[in-house]
Formats: sequence, structure tokens, C-alpha cells
Amino acid sequence: MRFFRPRGRSDAERMAGTPVGEAQALYEAGRYAEAEAASLAVARSRPRDDEYAAVALNFAALAAGAQGRHSESLATYDEALAAFSRTFGADHWLTLKLRSDRAQQRISLGQHAECEAECRAIIEAASRGAGPEWSVLTAAARNGLVFALNAQGRHQEAEALARESLADYPERNRGALVLRLGLARSLNGQARHEEALTEARRSGKLYRSLPEHQRTPDVGAVELVSAAALLGLRRTPDARRQAVAAHDACLASFGPDHRRTVEARTLLEHMDGTRA
Repeated sequence: MRFFRPRGRSDAERMAGTPVGEAQALYEAGRYAEAEAASLAVARSRPRDDEYAAVALNFAALAAGAQGRHSESLATYDEALAAFSRTFGADHWLTLKLRSDRAQQRISLGQHAECEAECRAIIEAASRGAGPEWSVLTAAARNGLVFALNAQGRHQEAEALARESLADYPERNRGALVLRLGLARSLNGQARHEEALTEARRSGKLYRSLPEHQRTPDVGAVELVSAAALLGLRRTPDARRQAVAAHDACLASFGPDHRRTVEARTLLEHMDGTRA
């Protein structure tokens, strides 16, 4: 079976009519609680070694994380990883992609060094593969590594990796979007706010050009890095408008406990405290 092809139709369209088709369509539509419930229903109703059960656990983990339930998401990823290893093999690109997604969930739990180590291992494993799937995998793991480096305050390393990754991955898709957002974060971390704002604007243009199903996971992300850049430039009213937009969008899409919602709320509290 050829799940998650990197080009063409959405995953939901490719999986229509399969046992996981409904769950994937719900996830792509941003209906995360329903997607999680549908995914778990499939996973629990099928044999232990069934490939659809494994893929359903992946969707359940993604959906739990999108609702801000990061610890539960990581636990489901652990279950999914065991299923993927049994079903597809430990070295299959799908298993490695699941490991990349799992590693990036650890960022939301403050496990930045662990995410870094895992993403580096996945990048090394992906270097031995060839074809579009492996290119997508490499870009995903590099994005996780950029985020982990930024989270540890290693912004120059993050910038260098993001620029290298964008040069190696010229696609105009969600993979390029998240790498560009990571670059903007690295520039904000170095107080290069004008450059960060330029990258945020480029990210916004790319975001708006993507199909709706590719935009859903990154709701509020462009506004959040824009707000940080504007605040660094002391354009506080503009920064606040962007932070409010990010917070409201993330709250509506992901709920109050999602990492991005919390980040936007913290930024707003910082601005209010500074103003007071």
C-alpha cells in the first residue's frame, strides 16, 4: 500500500473508501476530536498486525496533539510506532516519518534535546533512501531539528540548517512553509527582526497559496512569528493585532492547551505586562 504520497491529491482523497478514509478526511478538515474518535474506532476494531490499524493509530496521535493533549499524543505515537515497525519494518520511510512526527510532539512537552537527537538520527537514516518520499522525510526531520535548536536558544545553528534545507527542498508546499517559519523564528531569536518579518511575509504568501488541507495544521503560525518580529521592532500595536489573531485562530482550531495557543497567549501577556 502507498500511504501519504507527497504529491497530488490530499491524503483523504487517496484514502477514500478505505477503513481510515473517514478519519483522515476529518483530520484534514480540522475536526480533530471526531478524527481521533474515528481513528481509535478503526484501530481497536482490527487485528493487531493490520496495516490500517497501524495507520489509524498515527491519525489518532496527530489528532490528539492537534487538540493540545501532547502527553496522550506521545503515548499513542509509542503504540503506533510499535505497530508500524511490525507492519512496515523499522527502516521503512513511513515508520521513519512516524518517528519524525513523534519527535516533534516532544517539543510540545519541553523535550527539546530528545527531539534533536531523534531528528538527527532520522536525517541520517533518510540519507540512505532515494525518491520523493525520502525527500519529504528529510525535510520533515530537518524542520523538527530547526525547531528543537530554536527552542534551545541555538538560533544561528537553526538559521544555517533552515537555509540549507530550503535550498535542498525547493518545493512550494507545506514542507517549505514550516522550514521558512523556522527560519523566521531563528532570525527573531537573533534580534534580526526586520529580516524575520520579511520571512514571515514570505511564509504568509506561501501559506495562502496552499490547498486548504495543507493549511489546517499551521493555523496561526504566520501571525505568531509576525507578532514576535513586530514586537522586536517596537511596533507594539501591530504586534498585538497579530498576536490576538494568532491566539484566536489557534484557540478556535486547536483549543487552549495547544503549544501554539499557549505561545500566543504568553506573548500577549508579555505585551500587556510591558505596557503596564
